[in-house]
Amino acid sequence: MRCVIARFPFDLIKSEVEQSMSGIKPEPVTGVAVTIGRRVYPVMQVGEVITKQDRRDFTSGEMRRALTRLGFTCHDTPPVRSAGTARPDEGLLGW
Repeated sequence: MRCVIARFPFDLIKSEVEQSMSGIKPEPVTGVAVTIGRRVYPVMQVGEVITKQDRRDFTSGEMRRALTRLGFTCHDTPPVRSAGTARPDEGLLGW
């Protein structure tokens, strides 16, 4: 799929984006996030990896539109974990 990010045209393919992000540890999500495989990444991190541009050169909206058009699921915040996955002692010490 052809898309324009930061005034530059890119030909992106879903499988290539997945391959580019494999092995990359997700940063903490504070804004718009995208699910790639079983991991949740900030869209700005994904944009930086796949375009090889500085994050200041494009917006999260541009990346969200491109990733959604490729078939990825984007979220305003990371998906909430179910209560069953939290440890019973988590948060008791305050750190």
